[in-house]
Amino acid sequence: MPQRRRAFVLGLLAGAALTAGGFLLARSDIGPFGGGSTNPVTDVRHTIEENYYRPLDQTLLDTASINGMLAELKAKFGDKFSHYFDAKTFQAFQDQTSGHFQGIGLTVDGTKRGLRVVRVLPKTPAERAGIQRNDLIVMAAGRSLKGLSADAASSLIKGQPGTAVKLRLIPADGSGPRNLTVDRASVRLPAVRGFMSHAAGQKVGYVRFVTFSAGAHGELESAVKRLETHGAKGLVIDMRGNGGGLLDEAVLSASLFLHEGQLVVSTKSRTQGSRDYDAVGGTLPRVPIVMLIDRDTASAAEILTAALQDHNVATVVGTRSYGKGVFQDVIQLASGGALDLTVGRYFTPDGISLAPRGIKPDVYAKDDLQTKPDEALQRGLTVLGNELKTSK
Repeated sequence: MPQRRRAFVLGLLAGAALTAGGFLLARSDIGPFGGGSTNPVTDVRHTIEENYYRPLDQTLLDTASINGMLAELKAKFGDKFSHYFDAKTFQAFQDQTSGHFQGIGLTVDGTKRGLRVVRVLPKTPAERAGIQRNDLIVMAAGRSLKGLSADAASSLIKGQPGTAVKLRLIPADGSGPRNLTVDRASVRLPAVRGFMSHAAGQKVGYVRFVTFSAGAHGELESAVKRLETHGAKGLVIDMRGNGGGLLDEAVLSASLFLHEGQLVVSTKSRTQGSRDYDAVGGTLPRVPIVMLIDRDTASAAEILTAALQDHNVATVVGTRSYGKGVFQDVIQLASGGALDLTVGRYFTPDGISLAPRGIKPDVYAKDDLQTKPDEALQRGLTVLGNELKTSK
C-alpha cells in the first residue's frame, strides 16, 4: 500500500440541510495544495481512515473499493460475472472446481434476494433437510443474502464438516418461509452419473452431467463406455442445471464425440487475442445423442452442447439455455485473494455468441416441477427413440 498521508477536504453546507442540534466541522486550514495525493481515490480513502467517527478495519475499505469497481463494470457493460474472492472465498472456489468442497450439498444460482437452489445433491445434508430445487435461500449464518454475489453468499453456507449453519429459505411450492439448521459435511461432487434406460424398446444410456470440474471429461468417458458395454444404442446427456466450470474440460468432453480437428469453441480477448479450440479426436463410437438443457445450462455446459449441435452430433431438447457468451480468467492476487475477471467472449463453431439468448433447442420441452414425471426427460427419450428407428 502507498505510504499514508494526511488529507483534508473543505466542508460546504447549505443551511437548510443542517438538522436541529446538528453541526458540521468545516476544515479550511489546508486547501487543495496542502500536500494531498493527486489521486482522488487515495485522498478519499485516507480521509475516511483518519477522520471517520468509528474505527475501521482496513479490509472493510479494501473490499468496498474492489466491489465498487466491479459494480461499475456491471453498470456500464452489464458484466454479471466478474467477482472478487478474498482468501477464504478463493479457497472455497478452488475446492469447488476440484470437485470436493465442504458444505451441505447444493448447487445454486445467485439472485437479487439470495440463492436459488439449482440442484440438491443426493445423500447430502441438504437432501436430508428437505431442501428442494428452486427454493430460495435468503439468510445464512445470521446474515441476509440480499445483494451479495453468489460466491459471497455461498461462502456463508460452506464451512468445516461437523459444524452447523442456520438457513432461512422460501420454498418453491409457495408455502411459508422455513428456518433450518443443517450440518455441514465433506461433499464429493461427481461430475457424471450414468444409468440404463429405454427408448422405443431399445436400451439407451442416460448420463447426468452436473459440472465441469477437473477430470470431468474422464468421468464422462468412463460412464458412456460402461453404458455401451451394457448394450446402450443411444444416449441422453442431461445438462440441465449444469452451470459450467473449466473451459479445458468442455473442450476435452466435446472431443470425445467429435473428429480430430473439428472446432469446439473460439474465443476473442483484448489481452489474450483470438484462439480456436479444436477437438483432439473422439474415442467414443457415434450413436444417436439427445442433449437436455434448461435455463440453468450455462458457460462450459453451453460450449459442449453448442459444439455437438453445430456439428450435427446431437439433438438438443429442452428450453433455452442461460446465454453466457463471455469467459473469465481467475487471476490470483498477492493478498491471497483473486479476481474472477471477464477477459473475453466465446463463440460457437458456427460463429455465434450465445449472449444473451442462449442455445435454442431443436425440440422444446419443459419439466413441470409440480408433477412427478420428468416431462422433459420423457420428451428427450421419445426424440431419441425416433432417431433410433430412423437410423436402422
